[in-house]
Amino acid sequence: MNRKRKSAVFMATAVLAITSVAGGTLAASHREAPLIAKDPTADITDLYAFVSPDKTDTVTIIANYIPFQEPAGGPNFYNFDDSVHYFIKVDNDGDGVEDFEFVYDFDTQFAIPDSFLYSGYGPIESDSDPQGAPFAPSNQSQSYSVTMNGTELGSGLYVPPPNIGPRTTPEYRGYANDGIHDLGDGWSVFAGQRDDPFFADLGAIFDLAGLRPFNEAHLLPLATAAGEDALSSFNVNSIAIQVPIDELTNDGQPVSAADASNAVVGIWAGAARQSTTVLNDLGAPEISGDYVQVSRLGNPLINEVVIPLGQKDEWNADEPVNDGEYMDRYLNPEISAIINTVYPSLPDARTSDRTDLVLLLGQGVPGLNATNTGDTLYDMLRLNMGIPPSDNPSRLGVLDGDLAGFPNGRRLWDDVVDINIRAFADGYGTFLEENFDLPNLSPNNMLGDGCDANDKSFKGYFPYVAGPHQGYSDGVHHNSPCEPLDETSTSR
Repeated sequence: MNRKRKSAVFMATAVLAITSVAGGTLAASHREAPLIAKDPTADITDLYAFVSPDKTDTVTIIANYIPFQEPAGGPNFYNFDDSVHYFIKVDNDGDGVEDFEFVYDFDTQFAIPDSFLYSGYGPIESDSDPQGAPFAPSNQSQSYSVTMNGTELGSGLYVPPPNIGPRTTPEYRGYANDGIHDLGDGWSVFAGQRDDPFFADLGAIFDLAGLRPFNEAHLLPLATAAGEDALSSFNVNSIAIQVPIDELTNDGQPVSAADASNAVVGIWAGAARQSTTVLNDLGAPEISGDYVQVSRLGNPLINEVVIPLGQKDEWNADEPVNDGEYMDRYLNPEISAIINTVYPSLPDARTSDRTDLVLLLGQGVPGLNATNTGDTLYDMLRLNMGIPPSDNPSRLGVLDGDLAGFPNGRRLWDDVVDINIRAFADGYGTFLEENFDLPNLSPNNMLGDGCDANDKSFKGYFPYVAGPHQGYSDGVHHNSPCEPLDETSTSR
């Protein structure tokens, strides 16, 4: 819906201390804005879109919600919210307005209300792994429907349970496989708990933007160290859809080449709630009214480091077609000034007239994934569906000459923190230096948080996101070296 929504009251902030800004920096969208931070079940954390590596005539889109899930957080684990519309939107003609809207709606059931346990009295059944006894139905369970532009694609679809432990969920891969629903004609959907695929050294970044590998260059230097993955051992809830490419194009035809007129789509996702909630005498909510958007995400890190505190809630409720009003935040990025302040020994990044950031994050790179935005910008994850998956993928994507990676869509392993740090700091790779006629500002083109990989390896088939950490064995959060764990356990 192309409709302008404004907050009734705006927060006015004349000056922000470096510490307060750095504290909200580069965290994907895990706690990016004041209002949505209080509403985690509607909070979108990350969005991914890529040509499926094993089915190259399809595109996979993944949206993750409910951040920082402690795996052992029972007995009420992290379910999708029945009162939330979870959506993915696709624009295939570059006007910043969706041409396709996929909506996931959930329904929670309780089979044994007299038990506090998630499963009732035994291990949860699995169609894929019916071994072991005695199996019991899940006490709590969820199903969902998914629609496209209001037309139902599937309903009563199974959601795998959370990965509780070896007694309750003994063969978790079986439950996860049960949750992959083939809708026919190349369409597949999934919804369920997964490992959080985002990797970043938030502990260092939130401490006055301190990148551990570059501590000696910091305003308040410490000993240099390797990065640590602050998201290790945390889970998220994913919705995912795999769609034939010719179903998303603006002419209903396959994409013949990367420069074809139907090759590029823009994608964003988020959540909406009904406008009115009233608590009855028992304290239970009675919900009514039109649906109102409460979160959204296109490119990673926009609401965190581009949009200022006083506009974050407004931005979450707005539409990409209205993003031109935030143009000044791209052209004159505050985060670049912060980098210059806290890293005085590095070459200064430009803090004004950043038309390169407008292209990278708001319009698309000419010759790669540009869309027809005219003189404005729209925050969408732009994917050129005519560029096949890379045979030699780089975590730095386009910055390292891998055109199948971010900012052309976003793959699970793309290191968006390092890519965006270098973009804001004028630390470009060869591809962008050539396209924007910019110098190589070493060592800014080496900046990064030292966290270069997820804590679990990704899967080679839909939905590709690694299985969730288990409450019984992985229930204690810990910062860990930024490298994948050994994945030999069937519980994962």
